[in-house]
Amino acid sequence: MLTIDLCGKTALVTGGSQGLGRCTVTRLHAAGATVGVNYFPDPQGFNRARAEETVSVLGERAFVVGGDVRDVADVAKMCDDVVARTSRLDIVVNNAAILRDRTIKKMSDSEWQDVIDTNLTGVFHVCRAAAERMAEGGRIVNMASISGVVGFYGQVNYSAAKAGVIAITKVLSKELARRRITVNAVAPGVVLTEMGQTIPLDIQEEMLKQIPLGRFGEPEEISNVVLFLCSDLASYVTGQTLHSNGGWLG
Repeated sequence: MLTIDLCGKTALVTGGSQGLGRCTVTRLHAAGATVGVNYFPDPQGFNRARAEETVSVLGERAFVVGGDVRDVADVAKMCDDVVARTSRLDIVVNNAAILRDRTIKKMSDSEWQDVIDTNLTGVFHVCRAAAERMAEGGRIVNMASISGVVGFYGQVNYSAAKAGVIAITKVLSKELARRRITVNAVAPGVVLTEMGQTIPLDIQEEMLKQIPLGRFGEPEEISNVVLFLCSDLASYVTGQTLHSNGGWLG
């Protein structure tokens, strides 16, 4: 029987204190990895508290690491902190993301830029810094979205960013292949995490009509796909976007 064993490996999950990030942290940790739980250092300390709560539940082989993915210096320090603590970096999951939904007619410049800076440029920053420090044979998994493929109404910023993440994934899979570092993306459908629950109920009902399985995804179902891509079972998979959307986009 094949099993996933990440013992001896170190993973960094951005935006790992809640939602899909927290679930991914839990999955990687359960498979044996040591996991750095990244959080955005907000002034109130709310995100750090949630990250510390996650780490306290997991116990050994988990630690918090602050850092704003929009900031180059922050990202470099974040990756250096992980390597200093564990002497290695094997897995990176780019999960940090925000929503600022609005039609293009009403969208402000800051609403566009905030999403691009976090969801797209942040992925670039982390991939670049991680690639410099990552062990040969490492794994990078970027969280894309069905929105980056089909384009959702009112998400010109989010859809553009996630489409860009898919493009980054394709390019880096070629650039990093000589070091046997695989780079893949996961494109979830709608998952009712805290971010997903901001979708108005009437829109949720319309979305459900388009999903053959007749339900939204669970965070665990998405993190299982991430876990697979981080494992030796996916050693010949790179440059791919794995869709996990209940058949919505097949």
